[in-house]
Amino acid sequence: LVQSFHAVAAPRTVSSIKSRANTAAAAIVRPRSIVQLHSTTATPNNEATTSSDAKENGNELLKRDRYVATNRFTVRPGREAKFEKRWADRSSRLASLDGFKYFHLMRRVALDDKENSGIDPLTTTDPAGNYVSFTIWSEKKHFNAWRAGDAFKEAHGGTSLFAFVKTMVSSAMVLKGAPKPAFYDGLMQQSILPESVPDLVEGWRDVEADGENILPAECFVACNQFFVPSENAHGFEQRWKNRTSKLKECDGFVSFGLMRRDVKAKGHGVAPMGEEEPSYMSCTIWKNREAFEGWKSGTAFKEAHGSGAAGEEKKPQQRPAPLWSKPPVPVFYEGTLVISSPDGA
Repeated sequence: LVQSFHAVAAPRTVSSIKSRANTAAAAIVRPRSIVQLHSTTATPNNEATTSSDAKENGNELLKRDRYVATNRFTVRPGREAKFEKRWADRSSRLASLDGFKYFHLMRRVALDDKENSGIDPLTTTDPAGNYVSFTIWSEKKHFNAWRAGDAFKEAHGGTSLFAFVKTMVSSAMVLKGAPKPAFYDGLMQQSILPESVPDLVEGWRDVEADGENILPAECFVACNQFFVPSENAHGFEQRWKNRTSKLKECDGFVSFGLMRRDVKAKGHGVAPMGEEEPSYMSCTIWKNREAFEGWKSGTAFKEAHGSGAAGEEKKPQQRPAPLWSKPPVPVFYEGTLVISSPDGA
């Protein structure tokens, strides 16, 4: 179970605990203070996909400008706070590694649930689970270097047989089934420059988690899952590329990326993508739920989703035919344990 990428985090070492204890100012969770003063767009000349990945039916697909590593967990009912504590207490130097851009742990929520509950009734049946670890790397080579290095072993209980067994037992008590890794080419990345970043100790957040209460939300994440056949991939990406986006003009916007599933990814716990899984997913990170609601009720949302600036629906013939095999599926999350590079995601 713990061989799966990003299995339940291994507890920090004794030396790490002492180091963290010396940073009293960072002993509580503090949501990020980010304001929309600056924005960044990923440079287009980042690591390109391979020739076989970059073409579909002879058409060039968009080159990735980020690499996104996720792992999906189904946490047993009543174990959510303990699961989050494992992540808060883990031994990790993630933010100090080359190519790191952004991380958060996100728990799925129902959109109509205003409470910071971390509960979504759909997660009892959804194979994607109710928690996702989400890491953005500048390039795929940076992710590969992390996964092959000592930092990965330290964070996943592989430094000794005792640590390995302890992590395995803890995982079995908290999780229902094995984690499900999924990796993506990040396309058309946009983000703002954070005014400040959370305090870190040795490359990881230093927060107090009691295992009884879930951690406060530090961001709100809106995703839309798209089920696009391979023959429509080029057309689907071009529609996104050619659309007008005003996200960076919206209050509370943090980051956006269109994520294309890396179906050739390999490693422990990585299974072939099932037909029920999305081939693309849009992921927009907001400062909080209120920022998302503000965008959703504003003109930027209407213009991006087929309504005019005045709120009038466009005529049906003006809408292009869908390129997916079934309608998109939106999912929503609260993010916690946010870590960002100084230049954003």
